[in-house]
Amino acid sequence: MSTTPLPERPDSPASSEVVEIERALTRITYLSTRARQHERLMALAGVPLDRAAVALLRQVADSEPLRPGELAARLGVEASHVTRTVQQLQKTGYVTRVPDPQDRRAQRIELTESGRRAIVRVRDAGARGMQLALADWTPEELRQLATLFHRMVDDFLAHAIDDDGEQPSAGTV
Repeated sequence: MSTTPLPERPDSPASSEVVEIERALTRITYLSTRARQHERLMALAGVPLDRAAVALLRQVADSEPLRPGELAARLGVEASHVTRTVQQLQKTGYVTRVPDPQDRRAQRIELTESGRRAIVRVRDAGARGMQLALADWTPEELRQLATLFHRMVDDFLAHAIDDDGEQPSAGTV
């Protein structure tokens, strides 16, 4: 394992290791966001949702009920996009609007029981696909990968700067 230090300034050239990590992340992002991949995942899960709806369901499942504006910020999309997606998910029974306990005029988006079951099926289908892809890896290699991925995400969050020039808290992604 190399101990090459990372550049301290953003304009410093990246190490060859960091360049390779960025290339790998770009490849995995491409593979995981392909339309055909999403359609296959939804077919396996038995959940007929588009990518935006799945992203919103995942975000709500991973947090307490959120206001639409908070969801938009966490997903990095416009509030109108969240409003349309929430309306779609309400019609299909996956989410509901509940009063905000701190401001009764505001509403938060919460998963319904049907939404919880759907996100469990989506995650299970994704995990099964990943299990097939990583079938030749040893349990120790899988533990190491999981540990390093979590560490990388935590470090990304610790060094991320949002659009307002502020660092987000760890729970905002």
